[in-house]
Amino acid sequence: MFRYVLASIAFSLGVAVVHADTVDSPTDYQRDIQQWQQQRAASLTAPNGWLSLIGLEWLNEGSNRVGSASDNDIVLKAGPAHLGVITLDKNGAMHIVLAKGSNATIDEKALHEAILVDDAHAGDAKPTTVAFGTANFYVIDRDGRKGLRVKDSNATTRTHFLGLDYFPADPSWRVVADWVPFDPPHELEIGSVLGTVNKEKVPGKAVFQRDGHTYELMPIQEEPGSLFFVIADRTSGHETYGAARFLDVALPKDGKVVLDFNQAYNPPCAFTAFATCPLAPPENRMDLRVMAGEKNYRGGHH
Repeated sequence: MFRYVLASIAFSLGVAVVHADTVDSPTDYQRDIQQWQQQRAASLTAPNGWLSLIGLEWLNEGSNRVGSASDNDIVLKAGPAHLGVITLDKNGAMHIVLAKGSNATIDEKALHEAILVDDAHAGDAKPTTVAFGTANFYVIDRDGRKGLRVKDSNATTRTHFLGLDYFPADPSWRVVADWVPFDPPHELEIGSVLGTVNKEKVPGKAVFQRDGHTYELMPIQEEPGSLFFVIADRTSGHETYGAARFLDVALPKDGKVVLDFNQAYNPPCAFTAFATCPLAPPENRMDLRVMAGEKNYRGGHH
């Protein structure tokens, strides 16, 4: 499931779901979109946001020596020369023992050792975080593979962020679509940049018309109060990020769902090579140029 991935994306990127069924005025709409863009930029550039990623290091079964020195099994881009040893059991359990003098903390506590809980098994809590200086890491689980997601508030991707570019906000791209519920829910296969494929439950589809053509989009519902779309269109790979863009929308009301493409935004993979993003499934690739929302990041070169 993508639950722990998407929840992290929505939180870290500061995505706001617009619940209004109508727009008060063009001026108010432009202001609302501008505020949303400002909130997104502020969250993206936060000290622990996606721009702070400096590594994704996969653990091997057994002992993994971790630190910035070259003699470690996992060489970090920041931190003490020898941070400690992470042991990964064949059943997926993990345990860390910090090196003496590392000055690292575990969940903000001065512990010598601890069990590590990854993002897939943390439930409503956060995964175990090991912090050292301006950097930290926690473990992610992707199809049973365990990896260290390493962040540093001094990452060059954060300190040299070039800003976000958008198409001009256009109210015509705020689409009120028909909502067609699925009973029972359909299943949708969604791939990822790692090459994995997840089967996700889809509660229904949004159907809308544009320029005389009909389009359908299928969302995932991982959070109780919103729907999440992974989409692509004819601008993908040109004006916009090639793999996908994301769109969060409020739950359907009276058989309608509002798709505001002015709030389509890039996945973390547009900014860093160390993210693990879902790809737009074939069902959500529109033969349409969606000239709205976030454009390709001009600082992205991976």
